[in-house]
Amino acid sequence: MLKFMLKLMVFLYNMSGGRIGGKMGKTPVLLLTTTGRKTGKQRTLPLVYIMDGSAYVVTASAGGADKHPGWFFNIRSNPQAVIQVRDKRINVTAEIAGPEKKPELWARLVAVAPNFAGYQKRTSREIPMVILHPVEERLSA
Repeated sequence: MLKFMLKLMVFLYNMSGGRIGGKMGKTPVLLLTTTGRKTGKQRTLPLVYIMDGSAYVVTASAGGADKHPGWFFNIRSNPQAVIQVRDKRINVTAEIAGPEKKPELWARLVAVAPNFAGYQKRTSREIPMVILHPVEERLSA
């Protein structure tokens, strides 16, 4: 049932240019497309994000589950991905936030989406924050 709901959310987001599904409460949502590390297939799912300068920041919370979500393993294996923010598609390179940056990002996320604080309480694993840096397309001269 969850897979169906995610596919429906992605479909509606795509069809509406993010007008449907572009927010979860007051927090903006993007679509993240990664390449499966085992299958090589493209996988797309909606994720809440915050901004850090020009970068988009998402979290591998999995609702506080004891395992990281599959997309996190995919992005760790291949940091090149695509995001869709509203109707704009952006190539990105993922970076897992280190111990010096993660607490600040986590605090900023929890400030706008307090439900995430409960996710960390549900699990003993450290929930990663992933910084998605837009890749500048080089124009040929």
